[in-house]
Amino acid sequence: MATVDPFDRITVEPGKCGGKPCIRGMRITVRRVLELLAAFPDRESLLAEYPYLEPEDLQQALRYAAAAVNDERLTIDRVA
Repeated sequence: MATVDPFDRITVEPGKCGGKPCIRGMRITVRRVLELLAAFPDRESLLAEYPYLEPEDLQQALRYAAAAVNDERLTIDRVA
């Protein structure tokens, strides 16, 4: 049975955004997505304002944050 990377939309590149986790190789960090989720009244408004983001990007950012707070080991081997 094949396994799916739980964070397949999160990438880390040493020369991009200071090596911080980003969404799909773009220059938008997971942290920024979390800030946007906190600031916007609903996801539809957020996605309308940032059309390059997709619903699964938001989900993975939240799951990544939850794992980080839970002190789980977060390994991102994907480089865009």
